[in-house]
Amino acid sequence: MTNLLSLALNPIAFNLGPIEVHWYGIIIASGVILAVWLAVREGDKRGIKADDIYDMILWALPAALICARLYYVIFQWSYYKDNPGEIIKIWDGGIAIYGSLIGAMIVVILFCRHRFIPVWLMLDVAAPTVILAQSIGRWGNFMNQEAFGQVTSLSFLTGLRLPHFIITQMYISGAYRQPTFLYESLWSFLGFLVLITLRHNSHLFKRGEVFLTYVMWYSFGRFFVEGMRTDSLMLGGLRVSQILSIILFVGAIGIIIYRRLRQPHNPWYLEGSKLTVN
Repeated sequence: MTNLLSLALNPIAFNLGPIEVHWYGIIIASGVILAVWLAVREGDKRGIKADDIYDMILWALPAALICARLYYVIFQWSYYKDNPGEIIKIWDGGIAIYGSLIGAMIVVILFCRHRFIPVWLMLDVAAPTVILAQSIGRWGNFMNQEAFGQVTSLSFLTGLRLPHFIITQMYISGAYRQPTFLYESLWSFLGFLVLITLRHNSHLFKRGEVFLTYVMWYSFGRFFVEGMRTDSLMLGGLRVSQILSIILFVGAIGIIIYRRLRQPHNPWYLEGSKLTVN
């Protein structure tokens, strides 16, 4: 049999002298750039200045990256405490989406309070673009052959009508694997389409509900995809991302219900920033 491991795609895109430029970084950067561009376009329609979004991103991106890595390192501390030099090697993978979202949200809240921008509105504008960036970013995991699932068969993968290059890349450590990166990527992309399709319907979303719908959508899908993965971060015998997915899903529903019942005069999303009460 042909050694399929030798057919795996090269995770290195090119070299700049001694510097190796990884596909992982290129793909994630591409997703971020597209997300920012889309957020600026939508923000302009909702009364948020482009400069405010750019300034926020300058703070949010480093915070998201640092928190994403810290989140991962904390739950893999048994390895990193003996290999501290590996902590900074994010180009080899090992960042957690939930960690990045936590870091970015903290920055968004603080930034919007400082600039007197409605926090919920900024989150609404960003949410669809963030889930699109997540969808794109999963292909960085694909290039690194990570975020994969349990052992499966070649016949199963071919039965999914997957392109040959995906099937080949899913041959990892001597066995074919479930392409969980692809499942999450497709789920996230579908969520992006749902959000951008529905958010401009009048009297559908109150301010904050586009973001909360994103939280529900992503956490629901992530719960099931996480259950198929073999590299989950664990807390005791439980998968951390599944625990957090349940909390976020239930919490988002609870916040929507509470705000609808207790804060009925909250502005609609399409009203933009003409009302500045959060």
